[in-house]
This record gives sequence, structure tokens and C-alpha cells, in this order.
Amino acid sequence: MKLRTLIVDDEEPARENLKLLLTENCPEIEVIGLADSVETAQQLIKELSPQVIFLDICMPSGTEGFDLLDSLPEKNFQVVFVTAFKDYALKAFHANAIHYILKPIEMDDLKIAVKKLVSNQELFSNNNENLISYIRSLENLTKNMNPALPSQRITINHAKGFKIVDPSDIMYLEGEGNYTKIFFSDGTQYIDTRSLGIYEDILDRQKFFRIHKSYIVNILCVNEFLNNDGSFVIMKNGTRLAISRLRLTGFLELFRH
Repeated sequence: MKLRTLIVDDEEPARENLKLLLTENCPEIEVIGLADSVETAQQLIKELSPQVIFLDICMPSGTEGFDLLDSLPEKNFQVVFVTAFKDYALKAFHANAIHYILKPIEMDDLKIAVKKLVSNQELFSNNNENLISYIRSLENLTKNMNPALPSQRITINHAKGFKIVDPSDIMYLEGEGNYTKIFFSDGTQYIDTRSLGIYEDILDRQKFFRIHKSYIVNILCVNEFLNNDGSFVIMKNGTRLAISRLRLTGFLELFRH
């Protein structure tokens, strides 16, 4: 079954271009409506009940797109943000596992986003808790967009769905290719489909430090530092992790301060 999709963009050429790209290249998608404003989008969402919304962020503040989301009492749909601002809000998107694509739209990026939409829809169908977690993550995104607010929780993807966590509960992370294994203080662990580099950008660098190409540690969970036949940290659970020579100076400076 195709995903019923609404495109929201104030520029007609952009709306029509995205509709054409989706119609000709993404058979999983059915474009059921086009909206040029918050008001039009509100009405179409009410009438058509889309499963997916491609939502343009018109200005660096993101006011229009987030005003639309904030105005909706129920958000039973997935969102792909479309933005021309390459560096704007990417950290917040990653922290909340929310999709985005950059203008001008690259076909490969669009296909990756659609593939993820389909995968998520299957997760939602199998377990309603996954949809609830996704909606919470979407709502949390708006808070994370405001730098004046304290750091919010982050969303991780795992084999069975989504999990929203407090970063302070993470003990350390281990990179495995394009995946990241996340170890929590309570002994649980999850494998996320994003790279360790993404987490290095998401997490607070005053609290988390990348000690090695394969490891990021929560500084508050480090019990001991060893400098014998190499440099290592011992975590609270007894795990021993190597510190690379290139990162040792930065690691020691962090503790000195």
C-alpha cells in the first residue's frame, strides 16, 4: 500500500518539482495534496489524513513549519523536513531521528528518506508504541530547536523501533561501521543505524568525549585512567576502553578543567 503524502511549501515550483520526483521515482508514495501555507496544510491534514508530510522550512527560524506542527493536536504522520539551509538545525534533526532533505533535492537523498518512511510505517503497524515514541520525538524537536532551553532527550533507532533517552543515562558508545552500539548505565544496550560521528555531533561535548575512532565515553561514567602499555579508561561497569594517542591530550585537558 502506498503512503499517502502531503507536500507543504510556499513556492509552487518547489511543490510541483517534489511531486514530480516522488511520482516518477518513488512508487511507495502517493501524493494526495499540495499546500502553500500553514492554513491550507491544516485543512488538508484534517480532510485527507496523510501518513507523510514533506514540510518546507521557509526561513532560518523555521517558524512556518514548526508553527504548523505546534498547531496540530494530533500528529499521526511522519515528517520529512525540506530545507535550503545546510547547517541549520541538523543537530536537532539528528538528535530526534527526524528525516530531512536539502534543497536542491538530490534523488538519492529522496529515495533514502522514502525507504526510511516505509520501514517506519511497518514498525508503527507492528507496535503502536513505536508511533507514540516517534510523535514524542517530533514534539521534542521543537524544544531542541531553541538554544535557550536545556538539552532535551534524544531518540535512537533500534531493531524493534524507537527509544527516547536521557543522554546522561548513556555510559559509552562504540562505533561499528555505519552503526553505533550504545551502552547504558543500567546494563542495557541498543544498536542504532547511525554512525558514531553523528553521535559525536549530537551529544554535549562537555559531557561526552571521543577517546578513539571507535569510542565515545560519558565523562561522568569514567572510573579510572591508566597509562601503562597504552592509554585506557575503566568505565563504571569495569569495561576497559583504549584511548588513541591523537585524542589523549584533549582527554586529559578535559579532566584538568
